[in-house]
This record gives sequence, structure tokens and C-alpha cells, in this order.
Amino acid sequence: MPVEAGEVFLGTEKGGWIYGGQRPRHEVRCPEFYVTKAVLSQPQMKELLSIKEGDVKLSGEHIQHICLDLTKTLDAAHFGLDASKKWEVRCPSEGEWTRANEMLELKLEPGKIEILADGVSDNYRGAMMDGRPRPFEGLGPMARHRAAVEAHPRQEGVTALSSAPMDRELSEIVIRLVVTPIREGDAVRVPLNADFSANIRGEIFWTILLGVIPSFAIPIARGMGGYAITGWANLLFGGLCAGFVTGAFWRPRRPTILYEDAEN
Repeated sequence: MPVEAGEVFLGTEKGGWIYGGQRPRHEVRCPEFYVTKAVLSQPQMKELLSIKEGDVKLSGEHIQHICLDLTKTLDAAHFGLDASKKWEVRCPSEGEWTRANEMLELKLEPGKIEILADGVSDNYRGAMMDGRPRPFEGLGPMARHRAAVEAHPRQEGVTALSSAPMDRELSEIVIRLVVTPIREGDAVRVPLNADFSANIRGEIFWTILLGVIPSFAIPIARGMGGYAITGWANLLFGGLCAGFVTGAFWRPRRPTILYEDAEN
């Protein structure tokens, strides 16, 4: 089914450090592409691969073979695609999946794991903003993993971003295919670095305001001003701990990074 070109926003603006892996919130602009509204089940994938053994479980290598074979045999003119563009068949990136979900309300059965085209990452720093898949950038065993959308095992319609290993067989993996134009040239990406000094200044300010000041103000307000002097070390330490704890759950919202800002 066709998905109109448009933008989506990924990530969160929440400032608490427990949300650090979901920041920064940023705009992703997707070109027009096509998506299978229903996922391909394992029997359907085996049929595409001409696998007849019923006990064979599929792995990431099988998925790559499916996408490469379909891309090689794709006839753009036959399907009415713009012949001036180069097209490919693959799993959707997170931006494409989110855009298609907003337009078409994609379905995923409880307990299923839908593979995406993106590599695994700690946060959205360096993420692609034109909808192309994000490659894995790093070293280690996570290079063999891919991002995935995982459905809740019991509650229908509840999904979360997860990851899945591509170097072993998995019984619950499914895929959804997109026919999408190949992005050429350098990608517009989320800036790799935040304003570190501004974050430090903000953390110091909110730790003092929400932790240290109340720690001293409470005993003074209760008529224990002497303890505020003699026990200043304990109050300071307690205030710093309280300030750090508040930082886990609340800090001012972080700015959203727009496509034009990153491009410039």
C-alpha cells in the first residue's frame, strides 16, 4: 500500500536521565514509499525461499536473502514506480515504520517480533533524518543485532522498540517489506553531540533548587536553625542525593531537532 511522503517525530522530549536512551526527539522526513500492511509469516517467508522443511526456523540471513532477491527482480515500470529513481525492497526503518503506522495503523500479533532495517544504537544521536536505515556504528556482538518492533505477549496493540539477533534462528520473528527509493548522497543526521556545558549548568541549577535548598529550608522552617549550621554537611549531602534522584524522573523538556536545523 502507498504511504504518502511526510514527516514523523521519533524520540522523547522528557529531560529525566531514565529517558536518555530515547532522546533527542527529532524530525524524520520520509519520501513516498510502499509497504505491506500485513507482515510476512514464517511459512510465507519459507515459501519465498523455497524451503520445504517444516521444522526450519528462520534467521537474519534468510531475511537478507529475501530482500536481495526481491530487489534484483523488482520491475519499477511494471509496478508503476517512478523510473527516474532507484528502488529497493527491504524491511522498514523505524522512521518508515512509524510513518506507515500513522497512516495505515499497522497490525502486529501479540508476542511477535518484527525486524526493522536499522542497526542497534544507544540513543538517537547520529540517527538518520531522511528515513533511510541507520547502520550499526560500533564494535562488539551487537553488530549482529537489528532494531525490532516487539509486540506485548498478551495485550494487542501494545508495542515497544527492541532488538533481535540476526545470527541465530528465531521462532517469533516476522517481517514487513517496503518498496522505497534508495537515498543517495550524504544523510542529514541528528547531531552527534549535545550542548554538554549547558547540560551541566542545568543539572547543577536544578540539583541546588530541588535538593540542596529544600534540605536546608525544611529544618529552618521547623525551628531547627541551629542544626542547619552544625549539620550542614549532612544536609548538603542529603540535598545533593535528593537533587540527583529528581533528575532521574524530571528535568525540563529538551528541544526537538528539526530537519532544517540539522541540515544547516
